[in-house]
Amino acid sequence: MMMNAEIKALLVSIGSADIDEELLKEAVRTTRPSAGPGAGIESFFFKSGGHRVRLAANKNSPLKVIRCCNDVMLIKDGKPIVFGRLEPALSHCPEQAYLTISGRCVYDCKFCPVPKLAGETKEREEILQLVQEAKRTGQLRAISLTSGVESSAEEELKKVVSVVSALRARYDVPIGVSVYPTETSSEDLKQAGATEIKYNVETMDSEIFSRVCPSLSLDHILKSLERAVPIFGRNRVSSNFILGLGESDECVLAGVAKLADMGVIPILRPISPHPLRSGDIDIKRPSADRLLSLSRATKAILKEHDLRPDMAETMCLPCTGCDITPYRDV
Repeated sequence: MMMNAEIKALLVSIGSADIDEELLKEAVRTTRPSAGPGAGIESFFFKSGGHRVRLAANKNSPLKVIRCCNDVMLIKDGKPIVFGRLEPALSHCPEQAYLTISGRCVYDCKFCPVPKLAGETKEREEILQLVQEAKRTGQLRAISLTSGVESSAEEELKKVVSVVSALRARYDVPIGVSVYPTETSSEDLKQAGATEIKYNVETMDSEIFSRVCPSLSLDHILKSLERAVPIFGRNRVSSNFILGLGESDECVLAGVAKLADMGVIPILRPISPHPLRSGDIDIKRPSADRLLSLSRATKAILKEHDLRPDMAETMCLPCTGCDITPYRDV
């Protein structure tokens, strides 16, 4: 059986699979994100029936990947679920050089392991070299950049603007950027050559936000998103919206409607528990039924506002590996 929306929702709700290390080495280049809730965890991409999913490699997962002729099969409880193939990750995801500039952050969002990882900070020349390596494969369709906040949002923006300017001078492909916004970030990044922008609200439940992102301002992020739309244009501004922090479906859909009314495309992102955050936060990864229901309702809201996630060219929306994406999966 090939993957459809229902099967993908099941896989995303689990979020991991047991896969033999030799199979990974033979068939696919894995990825180890250095930003966001999944930072530091090795993962791989599986593609079937026009759908793509990213799964963390986990020996204790109820899903298992086994070889099946020239492809692979995912099984659960000893029963086959779906057939497909492992897909190479160009640089963090297929067909994109998706790179993290600062793998450390002064903010302490309770779902994110980055503040505890103290990862590396890449210099501009290293970023340029990594993109050039991706270009040599002949598979590069977009460049995407994300970054923590090493010292301050303003200083981080300067670094990102410098990198975007250097990349735009060398490459004629879409460039997407995901950072914590400053008062001038949209104008500065657009002028530097960015194509798309993503500022993450994380959650639209103000009480949950204040608890899990105590150093950030939801109001500032929302104002920055609204200001970004006329600068970048429709279908060019998006925002990660985490599912599994204790928010209600009603809150999610009200938040989706508010973002869509601004011209912003919400990305409903299932929460990924991280061992470095054990005890810091109570989370519940959404079920397959919840993922499908909220994604289909989100599609209806986006349709009302004439927003099309399938027109985005960078970052998460064209990748679709971590989410059930309207107009691509449902």
